[in-house]
Amino acid sequence: MTENSSSESKEEQSVNGDVFIQEEETATATVGAEPSSTGIDFEDTQSLDSASVFSTTTTTTTRSKSKSPNTRKLRKLCRRAKAPKMVQPLYKYSYHVREDHNHQIFGVQFNPFLDRSQAVFATVGKDRVSIYECVRNNLDVESADKDGIRLLQVYADPDTDESFYTCAWSYDTISGDPVLAAAGYRGVIRIFNIVKHQCAKNYIGHGHAINELKFHPVLPQLLLSGSKDHSLRLWNIQTDVCVAVFGGVEGHRDEVLSIDFDLRGDRIMSSGMDHSLKLWRLNKPEFKEAIELSSSFNASKNTAPFPTIKEHFPDFSTRDIHRNYVDCVQWFGDFVFSKSCENSIVCWKPGKLSAQRHEMKPQDSTTVLHHFDYKMCEIWFVRFAFNAWQKVLALGNQLGTTFVWELDSNDPNLTKCSQLMHPKCTSTIRQTSFSKDGSVLICVCDDSTVWRWDRVN
Repeated sequence: MTENSSSESKEEQSVNGDVFIQEEETATATVGAEPSSTGIDFEDTQSLDSASVFSTTTTTTTRSKSKSPNTRKLRKLCRRAKAPKMVQPLYKYSYHVREDHNHQIFGVQFNPFLDRSQAVFATVGKDRVSIYECVRNNLDVESADKDGIRLLQVYADPDTDESFYTCAWSYDTISGDPVLAAAGYRGVIRIFNIVKHQCAKNYIGHGHAINELKFHPVLPQLLLSGSKDHSLRLWNIQTDVCVAVFGGVEGHRDEVLSIDFDLRGDRIMSSGMDHSLKLWRLNKPEFKEAIELSSSFNASKNTAPFPTIKEHFPDFSTRDIHRNYVDCVQWFGDFVFSKSCENSIVCWKPGKLSAQRHEMKPQDSTTVLHHFDYKMCEIWFVRFAFNAWQKVLALGNQLGTTFVWELDSNDPNLTKCSQLMHPKCTSTIRQTSFSKDGSVLICVCDDSTVWRWDRVN
C-alpha cells in the first residue's frame, strides 16, 4: 500500500455482514519491555538540531492545486501573492524513535481521558499496536528515557497479515480503565484493556477493511467505524451490539475514509472515495431509543438479536467541496474541516451560512469559508488534527514537513502558518496528534518513525 492501505494490502474480504464477537482469538501483549527487546530504535537525536521554517499566511485566492487545465493560471496567481508574513513556530523538535516492523505507521492518537500531566499515545502500523508515554525532561529518570518517548506496551496481532490503519481511545464506564480500539485491513475491531494488558473483545460486522474509528464524545461506550464496504457502523462495546448501520440507497458509493462526531455527539459527518461528504443525525427519536435499548440489552436473556437500525438516507450530502478522495473530515463547531488530495484543507458549512441546524435539507447548497493551503501532499490517507481547544491545526506532507496553523484570529486570512522540519524526517507523515494540554505534537511516518515536537514556551 503506497497511499491508503486499500491500494496494496487491502485485498477483498468476504466476511459475513452479521455481527458476532470472536472470543477465541486474542492479541498477544508484550508489556513494559525494554527498547532493545521491542525493536524500537531510539536514534541519536543530539547530533541534529530541528529546523522550523517560516511559511505564508493562508489565502483564499485559489481553491486548491489540483491537476486541471487551469493549473498554470493558478500558479501565476500564486506568484503574484503578497510576500509572506514571518511567524514564530509554535513547536520545536524534541525526539524521535523508529519501530522495528519497517512498515507504514498509519495512525496515532493521544489518550484524552488521562490527567494533563500524563501524555500517553498509541500508534498503529503493520500488525502492531504500540503504546508510548511522553516523558517530561527530568534528570532523575534513566538516560534512555530522559529525551522524551518511552515504550509502555506493544500488542502483536495473531494474524501477521493484519495491517492496522486506525485507533481510538475511550474508557470503561464501570471500572474507569482506559480502553483502546484498533482496526484495519482484516475488518476486525479489537478492544484492548490497557490496565489488564489484554485484548478484551473483537467485533466483526464490516465486510471489508476499516479505515477509521471514533468514540462518541459524550457516551464512551459508543464506537463508530467507517469501512471499505461503503458503510458506517455504530457499536455499543459495553453490551456488544451493533446499534446502527449507515449506508445503502443514498449512502456512500465507495470506501468510507473518514468519520467524525460533532461535540455533542448529535451529528456524524462521513467522507470517502466517492468525493462526497454526508451528514447523519443521531438525535432523531429512533436513534435515541436504539442507543438507550443497546445499553440494557442482554443477548443471553433475549432469543431475538438486537434490532439494529438500517439508515439508508443521510440528512445532508454534497460532492461540491472536493474533486477527489476525501480522506479526512472533522467538525469545527457547526463548520466542517475536510481535505482531499488537492493541497488544501477546506473550511465549510452545510447549507447557507445563516441557516440553523433544523432548517437543513438533504440537497442544500454549501458555504465555503476558507482554504488552508499547503504544498506537496497529493496522496490520500494523510490526516490532520486539532488540539483540544481547536485553536491549532497540524498536517504533515509527503516530504516529512508538518504544517501548523494558529486558528486564534477572527479573520481567517490572517491565520498564521509555520512549517516544522527535521533533516532526518523525509518520509510521508500519515497522521498527527496533540497531547491533552497541547504541549506535545506527535507525527507518524511511512518509514516507521514517530516524531515528538514540544511547544515553545
